[in-house]
Parts: sequence; structure tokens; C-alpha cells
Amino acid sequence: MKKTLIIGASPDPSRYAYKAAHMLKRFNHDIVNVGIKKGEVAGVEIEKPGEIHQDIDTITLYIGPALQPQYHDYILSTKPKRVIFNPGTENYELEKLLDLHGIEPVEACTLVLLSTGQY
Repeated sequence: MKKTLIIGASPDPSRYAYKAAHMLKRFNHDIVNVGIKKGEVAGVEIEKPGEIHQDIDTITLYIGPALQPQYHDYILSTKPKRVIFNPGTENYELEKLLDLHGIEPVEACTLVLLSTGQY
């Protein structure tokens, strides 16, 4: 299973990050929720960006390009194999930076990848 860090985690059931957390857990993936909201999602507390998790396979983004620069160092330090840019989070500059560090940028929807067996 692919341990996944969700950036932009939210306890709001109408948010796609919330739906992704629940679907990831349903498909038996461990998750780490990172965001600015307090609470938990899918039984996992939302933490502030800070602790560097070294065992992350995938980071899935649910924050727009304007908020992403403050997460660049955090993402690079985490050293995931890939970063999924969900619809609305696409960012050429960050994708280029990831490429330079050997991290695969993927423009896709986490929910679709999971539901079609491509995750």
C-alpha cells in the first residue's frame, strides 16, 4: 500500500480532500493529513506542516498554486516518489522543481486514480 500525505486536509465533508482521505483508507492506504484546519479526517488527526515523514510514497495536493510555495521545502524534505496535482492545483513551477529532485509530478485526480485501479 502507498502511504499518502494529503496537503490541504479538511474536516469538511464537502471538500475533495476529505473524500480522498476516506477513499484512501477504504483502499487500505495509510494517510497523513496536513492542513491548517483543526480536527480529524478518516480517523487521522490533521497536523500542521512541520514534521517530516520519511515513509511517504505519494503526496496529493488540495491547495492552489498561490499557497503552494510555503510548502515547497516541506514537500522536498519529505522525499515522496510522486506528487499528485489534483484538478485546480496544477503548478508548472512546482512540477519543474519536483522533476529536478527526482520526484514524479502527476496531473490527475486522486479519486479517479483510486476508483479506476490506477493509484
